Amino acid sequence: MRDNERVTSAIREPETPAATTPPRLIATDLDGTLLRDDKSVSPRTVAALAAAEEAGIEVFFVTGRPARWMDVVSDHVHGHGLAICGNGAAVVDLHGGPGAHRFVKVRELPRNNALEAVGLLRDAAPGTVYAVEQTYGFYQEPAYPKLHMEVPDDLAPAEDLLADGSPTTAEPVLKILAFHPEMEPDAFLTLARLAVGERATVTRSSPSALLEISGPDVSKASTLALCCAERGISHEEVVAFGDMPNDVEMLTWAGRSYAMGNAHPDVLAAASGYTVANNDDGVAVVIEQLLNGRI
Repeated sequence: MRDNERVTSAIREPETPAATTPPRLIATDLDGTLLRDDKSVSPRTVAALAAAEEAGIEVFFVTGRPARWMDVVSDHVHGHGLAICGNGAAVVDLHGGPGAHRFVKVRELPRNNALEAVGLLRDAAPGTVYAVEQTYGFYQEPAYPKLHMEVPDDLAPAEDLLADGSPTTAEPVLKILAFHPEMEPDAFLTLARLAVGERATVTRSSPSALLEISGPDVSKASTLALCCAERGISHEEVVAFGDMPNDVEMLTWAGRSYAMGNAHPDVLAAASGYTVANNDDGVAVVIEQLLNGRI
């Protein structure tokens, strides 16, 4: 999000007991956080990530992006090679490179839940259009705007795409994308959460009125917690970074968390600290200070 007041002063360190716990894992969002606005990873950030891994701190990319969009960081997945994609819907091994990734864990959106969410949101916000994100496939309604640089596998109403016997039944549904051409983004998010209730998790990461609908209790935070539990890492040993509403749960869960200087107001409120903006290498700034023992 680019229209919020930027925080460009020195980083603010969390004033919590976790701030004195040595980190074992860094969890960072990508767009608006680790990546600059031109979608590049700066040389400073590349060096900081490598230094963290060299120091024995695992780095997890935790993003709303689908696995097929992870080529932007595939050269920087040191060691384990894992990333959390689709807002927690999948854990992906990126070692194979673009197009050859392996799904390690999938937390799908049940089709009945997806159909209920689509219907309820159509009633609550007429004019909403949808796309269906799967492990490998991408389908959309004819009126869904070209928000992504890819050609959909098929065009059809969401109800048809999610029906039994449709082309999508061969793969799990990771999330539904819901776009409204007129509503204000945060108002659309609030309305959708009220309409959908506990049938699914609704969040957003785009500056437009584009919502991301995942399975119940599926979030960046819940999947990151599963990955950390498998490694014997506690939440106090995690340092997290983010900038948009889909990062709020992760930033709240982590022992130390930093909102970017360009972050959404809800993220600034949720994080225990803040750093400078993504274009100023805010993630690298914090990692450098962590490794130097200055914070």
